[in-house]
Amino acid sequence: MRLIFAVISTREHGLANTLQARKRARQATVHRARNMSQRSSMRTSIKIFLKSLENEDKEAATKSYQEAVSKIDQSARKGLEHRNKAARLKSRLNARLKAHAS
Repeated sequence: MRLIFAVISTREHGLANTLQARKRARQATVHRARNMSQRSSMRTSIKIFLKSLENEDKEAATKSYQEAVSKIDQSARKGLEHRNKAARLKSRLNARLKAHAS
């Protein structure tokens, strides 16, 4: 969290003239950093799952699938991804898992 505040203090907030606009610009910077981190975490978990499928490790694939689904659900709850996109992602990952198992 300290890293985020360091970025805020050194960054200008564009055209924010009023106190409220400056505060909203600061908040937007913090929110953007948090959202990028969570979205990156979700994408990484999906990549780990796909890698475990390539390595043909069923146990690791099942475990990483559960973790990926959890991250996808979390991102949908927080509004980072649309709920339909989250459902589509989970469906496609599940289809790959089933195809790999058979």
